[in-house]
Amino acid sequence: MSTDDSPRPAPSSARRVSQRIGSISPSATLAVDATAKELKAAGRPVIGFGAGEPNFPTPQHIVEAAREAAQDPASHRYSPAAGQPALRQAIAEQASATTGLQIEPSQVLVTNGGKQAVYQTFATLLDPGDEVLLPAPYWTTYPEAIRLAGGREVPVLTGAEQGYLPTVEQLEAARTENTRALLICSPSNPTGAVLSREQLEQIGRWALEHGIWVVTDEIYQALTYDGVEFTSVLSAVPELAETTVIVSGVAKTYAMTGWRVGWMVGPADVIKAAGNLQSHLTSNVNNIAQRAALAALTGPQEPVAQMREAFDRRRRVIVEKLAAIPGFRIPTPTGAFYAFPDVYGVLGREIRGTRVTTSAELATVILQEAEIAAVPGEAFGAPGHLRFSYALADEDLAEGIDRLAALLAE
Repeated sequence: MSTDDSPRPAPSSARRVSQRIGSISPSATLAVDATAKELKAAGRPVIGFGAGEPNFPTPQHIVEAAREAAQDPASHRYSPAAGQPALRQAIAEQASATTGLQIEPSQVLVTNGGKQAVYQTFATLLDPGDEVLLPAPYWTTYPEAIRLAGGREVPVLTGAEQGYLPTVEQLEAARTENTRALLICSPSNPTGAVLSREQLEQIGRWALEHGIWVVTDEIYQALTYDGVEFTSVLSAVPELAETTVIVSGVAKTYAMTGWRVGWMVGPADVIKAAGNLQSHLTSNVNNIAQRAALAALTGPQEPVAQMREAFDRRRRVIVEKLAAIPGFRIPTPTGAFYAFPDVYGVLGREIRGTRVTTSAELATVILQEAEIAAVPGEAFGAPGHLRFSYALADEDLAEGIDRLAALLAE
C-alpha cells in the first residue's frame, strides 16, 4: 500500500473527454438560433433565419390529446421501448400509403425525435470503416451521426447549377469497396430540392445493383410546392425494401419540434436491433408526446395544408428578394422551408470595413451589421452558400431580407 501523500497530477485536458465525444461539433443551426435569441434578449432587433422550426403553434387538437394523455395514469408508467402500439400502427399505415408497400408495426421504431432515428440507424447499420455516401449540401447532424457510429462520410458535392441534386454518375465516382450506405434527404434540408420519381428510380436501382443500403430522410414529405409531388425511394424502387431505412417524425409537418417524436421504418430485423439499442439508451419516448403524435397522424390534416400555404407564400417572397441581390444565385426550392443561395458572387468584397472571403465571414458580418441570422454553408458541407429558413413571420422575413439587400448595396 502506497504511503506517498504527494499531490497527484490532474488528468490532462485531452483525457477528460473521450476522443469520440470530443470530436463532435455542436449543431451549427442551433448555435445560430441561440445567438439570435441571445441578441434579441439583449434588446437588439435581430431577425433569425437560422432554425428550421415552424413559427406556428402545434394544432389545438394535438395539444388537447396531450392534455388528455397527461390525465391518463397509463401515461405515468413505462411503455414499450419501441413505441406505443397504436402509434406504431399509425406510422406503419402512413408508410404503407407513401411507399405502396405493406408495412407492419414490427417494422416501426418510435424515437426521441428525428435525430435519434438518424443516429440509431447508422449505429445499427455501420461497422468501423464503413462508408456512407452523403450528397452535399447536407444536414449538419448526418456526418456527426455517421462518425459516432464508427463510419466515415463521403461527401458528394452538388451545386446550384444542378439544382443541388446528385446524379448516379457522381455517386458511382464516389463508391468504393467500403461503401455501405447512401443517404437521401428529399425534400432537402438545407436546399429545399426535391428528387423526382425518375431521379429516385435511377439512384435506387444503382443502389440495388451494388448492394448499398439506402437511408432516406423523409421528414419534409408533406411540404412540397409548385405541383411537385413527393416520392419515396421505396415507391420508385420497391425491391429496395430489404435494404432501406426511412427516418421521419412529426416535428416539421405539425409544428411539433419541441415534442421530440420521430421514427425509423425498415426491415423487421434491423428495427428489432435498433430497438434493442434504444431499450438501453432511452427506453420509451415520452408517453404524452406519443399520444400527441398519434393525434397528429390520425386527426384533421387541415392545419398542415394551412401551414404549407403560408410556407409557399413565404418561399415565393424570399426567392424573389434573394434573387434580386447582385452576387446571389438561387435555384427555386420546391420543398421543405429553406432557401440556399450561392453567394460566391459577393465574396471578396469589403462590407463596412471588413473584407469577406468566406460564407462564414459573410454570415458574421450580416449578423453584426444587418442584425439578421443565417447559417453559413460551411455547416452543410457547401462553402460559399447561406441557408435561410423561411419558417418565420411574413413581416420579419421581408424586413430581414430587405436589411440584407440594403447592406450589400452599400
